[in-house]
Amino acid sequence: MKTAYIFPGQGSQFPGMAKDLYPAHQALMERANEVLGFRITDIMFEGTADELKATRVTQPAIFLHSVVLALSQSEKPDMAAGHSLGEFSALTAAGALEFEDALRLVALRASQMQLCCEKTPGAMAAIINLPDAVIEEVCSSIPGVVPANYNSPGQVVISGEEEAVDQACAQLKAAGAKRALKLPVSGAFHSPLMEPARSALAQAIEKTPFKAPACPVYQNVSALPTKDPELIKANLLKQLTSPVRWTQTIENMLADGAAKFVELGPSSVLQGLVKRIAGPEASIEIQGIQ
Repeated sequence: MKTAYIFPGQGSQFPGMAKDLYPAHQALMERANEVLGFRITDIMFEGTADELKATRVTQPAIFLHSVVLALSQSEKPDMAAGHSLGEFSALTAAGALEFEDALRLVALRASQMQLCCEKTPGAMAAIINLPDAVIEEVCSSIPGVVPANYNSPGQVVISGEEEAVDQACAQLKAAGAKRALKLPVSGAFHSPLMEPARSALAQAIEKTPFKAPACPVYQNVSALPTKDPELIKANLLKQLTSPVRWTQTIENMLADGAAKFVELGPSSVLQGLVKRIAGPEASIEIQGIQ
């Protein structure tokens, strides 16, 4: 039975996250505080939901929570994947990135994405119960909005300029969407509005040592497994402005023999998505470690 480790992205944070993990992992968590230059553990353990929601805090907090869990597991995965930010957690768990190097990249990515949000505010919306092709067709007809997250069959998130997202939501409701729900985010992640973050992240990725991971990592951009460090680096950069192909990623993992999915991080969102993607007839094990 092949085991797949999966790691959540932004939105899975909550006040008090990872506080119970601190006694056993104090050294690693304190090292994270030093690398970041501020006490992220204080915000994770005692901060408010609003304080945790800031992208520059959210992303390293979720990464730290996830990686602390992954590095403490005795079982090693046969494959790994992460949703958006979670891809950095997956690469660290699989040994492609050292913890401190990955944390620095995550912190830079988060700060650059937050700058994009402040410079050009955007919007995202979840579209429920429409075929992917219909969503793609509507988005292609409206400048400024794109599919951003293929989360599961019947659940796609669109992203872009606020007016364009609103226009797309109206058209998608008219096309039969059960819901077109605007998300409480400050920016248009995985859309061209994140392009200004590319240069700084590209320079940092190029300077960071990457190794071949111990197991294949299925990347968001292609939904395909790889152990090639150069391809991993290129795909991490493309991920900024490209959709997260999570549905296709899980389908490919299943096709490659994954029979046990373990979500490591502060939420259980991915477990639900895996169940919907695999379908009720699938004979697989799904669990979470928080």
